[in-house]
Amino acid sequence: MNRLSNSLFITALLVLAGLLPPAALAADTPVAYRLGAGDHITIQVFDEPDLSMNFRLNDSGMVNYPLLGEVLVAGLTVNELEQRITGGLLDGYLVNPDVTVSIEEYRPIFIHGEVKQPGGFPYQPGLTVQKAVALAGGFTERAQRKNFKLQRSDNPEDDQAVGPDVTVMPGDIITVKRSFF
Repeated sequence: MNRLSNSLFITALLVLAGLLPPAALAADTPVAYRLGAGDHITIQVFDEPDLSMNFRLNDSGMVNYPLLGEVLVAGLTVNELEQRITGGLLDGYLVNPDVTVSIEEYRPIFIHGEVKQPGGFPYQPGLTVQKAVALAGGFTERAQRKNFKLQRSDNPEDDQAVGPDVTVMPGDIITVKRSFF
């Protein structure tokens, strides 16, 4: 089993043994971040300044990388992209390429509805719905403060009803609804 499977298995055993509350299984589990349009990445190859570059991913999800041509980046994790570029450079170009990919700037999150300053905001790791509301200047007087609508960038057709402590991912859209009272 991989590490995530092991930790879920151990958590389930602790819940069954009564040592952890059942809510522990429902907690957000970390998911590897997938690159997408709007992300700004840096690719560095040790001792190869001509192969070190910065890119802002466009809607195509492709980058034109030296020696390799068009490389599909969207949907990959940072580690998968490092492996893809390393593999391409090993194929007749470099003997032992040391490739590092880092995210310089995540794609923004968007919040609208009953907040004082709706709009797009830079994503920050660890961002929750409640923190996103704070970025948007807080609630208006008529805002519903416990239930929100969240549209994930990886599944735009699915609007989820969420609470204030739900983790927000880059590209997500948060809607703060109006309260009835």
